Amino acid sequence: MLTQEQKYTLRDRLHSERRRILAHAADGLGFTMDRDRDRVGRDPMDESAEEWLYATELRIHDREKKLLTKIDEALDRLDEDLIDECEDCEESIGFPRLCARPVTTLCVECKERRETDEA
Repeated sequence: MLTQEQKYTLRDRLHSERRRILAHAADGLGFTMDRDRDRVGRDPMDESAEEWLYATELRIHDREKKLLTKIDEALDRLDEDLIDECEDCEESIGFPRLCARPVTTLCVECKERRETDEA
């Protein structure tokens, strides 16, 4: 069971990360809107580099969108006092692990077991 101070710490970290992602998404939208694709005589190397940057930005945006969903789910679990309960074994996840990865749903042992099973 987490203390109120620990819950506050986790909530603060989750909200900070959420704000960072939303700010980055706004910057990414500006990046995609500023692309000048109609210029004639562009250097193929410059265009290739721009396409690579654009594709990378889209991948980052996709990953952050998934992380945003996980953050919202973690905030819901925090509100329900379930954030420190492993979804597999129902044991305590532990505050140090939650500090390292506030969106986690698994204790260390269950996460290691899943990784071993995936390999």
